[in-house]
Amino acid sequence: MIKSMTGFGRCEVQEGDRKITVEMKSVNHRYLDVNIKMPKKLNFFETAIRSELKNYIQRGKIDIFIAYEDFTESNVCVKYNKELASEYMTYLDKMAEDFSLDNDVRVSSLARFPEILTMEEQTVDEEELWQLLHKAIVGAAEGFVAARIKEGENLRNDLIEKLDGMLENVAFITERSPQIITEYKQKLKEKVRELLDDTNIDENRLLMEVTIFADKVCVDEELVRLRSHIETTKDTLIAGGSIGRKLDFIAQEMNREANTILSKSSDLEISNRAIELKTEIEKVREQIQNIE
Repeated sequence: MIKSMTGFGRCEVQEGDRKITVEMKSVNHRYLDVNIKMPKKLNFFETAIRSELKNYIQRGKIDIFIAYEDFTESNVCVKYNKELASEYMTYLDKMAEDFSLDNDVRVSSLARFPEILTMEEQTVDEEELWQLLHKAIVGAAEGFVAARIKEGENLRNDLIEKLDGMLENVAFITERSPQIITEYKQKLKEKVRELLDDTNIDENRLLMEVTIFADKVCVDEELVRLRSHIETTKDTLIAGGSIGRKLDFIAQEMNREANTILSKSSDLEISNRAIELKTEIEKVREQIQNIE
């Protein structure tokens, strides 16, 4: 099987009073580029998240969004800073002494001083939180991969159809090429007769000219290589796996052979088929960019 580099996955996991939602989506990229957006409380797990994702993804620009909700009633607690309160009282007593004033500070007044009473979130068990997060990550990743595989199958079928069409063009050019030589020889013979007004033609000289022409327009090697590249691409698509980079390289080679065939062509029919080949190869290259 092959995978597309575009996909989407989502998973929501809730256990007790905690809920984690993970969404992930991707677009084409030459390498693996993961961007994670999540609450600061979960930043500690970033390395573990990236390590887990490598089990599911090899290439693509991946955006991951993680939301965390904690409905625990005892989620926060009040903290009393006794040392700071004592320091405040020391300075207040000193002020009262310095300015001959009564120190009328009450507990309710002291409690309003900065940082005397603060709200703190309760410490969460990291292992327990990771188990919840891991379950959501795996669920989203599995859905994400399933979407990539489905799209990859569609890509494979379309590519194979295009490759079969390219093989038809290669077969036509292979069959047409020898005919060009025969036609050229006949036209050359008629032209010589017309110019010399003589039926006695030097067959050896004629054969030499035809041989030179044949050598210039011969595309046998290019056709063999192009057919081989097309068949290799089909076999690779059927075998599956992480094949995007390999196919991209083969497509470049196919384009090079098609360019050579077009540049050597002196026949309109072959030129038209070579142009069709180049057009289809470009379409194939564009779609290969979507394969992991």
